[in-house]
Amino acid sequence: MKLTITGFSNSGKTTVFNALTGLNIPTTIYPTVITPELEPHIGVVKIPDTRIDRLTAVFQPKKTTHATVEYVDYAGVTKGDVSHNTKVFNLLKDAVAIVHVARAFEDESIAHPLGGVDPVRDVRLFESELILGDLELVEKRLQKIEEQARRGKKQDEADRHLLLKCKNALEEEVSLRNLDFNDDEKRLMLPYQFLSTMPEIIVLNIGEDDINSDRVRNLRNEIESYFKGTGQSAVPPVVALCGKIEMEIAQLSPDEAKAFLDDLGIDEPAMHKLCHVSYDALGLVPFFTVGKDEVRAWTIKKGTNAQQAAGKIHSDIERGFIRAEVVHYQDFVSSEEDMHKAKEKGLMRLEGKTYPVQDGDIINFKFNV
Repeated sequence: MKLTITGFSNSGKTTVFNALTGLNIPTTIYPTVITPELEPHIGVVKIPDTRIDRLTAVFQPKKTTHATVEYVDYAGVTKGDVSHNTKVFNLLKDAVAIVHVARAFEDESIAHPLGGVDPVRDVRLFESELILGDLELVEKRLQKIEEQARRGKKQDEADRHLLLKCKNALEEEVSLRNLDFNDDEKRLMLPYQFLSTMPEIIVLNIGEDDINSDRVRNLRNEIESYFKGTGQSAVPPVVALCGKIEMEIAQLSPDEAKAFLDDLGIDEPAMHKLCHVSYDALGLVPFFTVGKDEVRAWTIKKGTNAQQAAGKIHSDIERGFIRAEVVHYQDFVSSEEDMHKAKEKGLMRLEGKTYPVQDGDIINFKFNV
């Protein structure tokens, strides 16, 4: 699962990246200039799950593999700079979701490129930049279609109608998330990787004084109201965190971090919170495989059936799927953490290809190839 961290310059993107990954990439008070030598920062984080920790303690495997999330940090977006933003957006298209950092902290030593701190305004303007990026793509594609048509090359009318539908919405500053597309249109859209259809998570980067404050609650409500006002059915989750403090916490030992969090009244570190929010926002769930060799968490979309879930492990298992032996984690725990007792109690089930795998299922796949 790859998430790209972005936002306007000087919003604290790299600070948030460090907080989420535990890395210590240098931060600056100046906007980053994109050069050919500029490379994105990449950090891979284990998704915390007490269930896999407990399964590891029970089975004592040679190896434990958590689900992971990959965070990418790059230069920020610049209002109205199409050339610069295109380079940023090209990186976004490789991700499954956008983590948009909106600055809500005050610091006179760090200039805001838009003249003052206003996270609600920044969220609106960022959405406008995504729309402009999509509009540029649509117009270029339509122009190419027209040029090819003039040369007598037959065009796909369904593709052209889709692009015109998108263009009309984008010119009205309507995000493509707000449009209804049928299955054929969704299939045609896939190669375009439109930015304004991507899932988005908004991170309010707040100051230390604003932790658990009414100001933050009001900002969150205003941002949610903005998205609802655009007609968007799925409002992006809004997470508030103090990047500066969270970056310090990420460098501490677990015991020191917990004491620090308790003192600040923070429930869990940012790297844990955003992992959970990302899973929910993307409609993802984990299932587990267990044994003496490995205990492992696998990430799937909600509603994935057993045969498709088997394919996450290996295509041969999906192709030769016979059945799945399933016991839910909670049923395993209630059976004294013993698979034989779970089976004796009737809590281990045999499921077929179409069984929708649930969050926390422990599965042993039977297959033949």
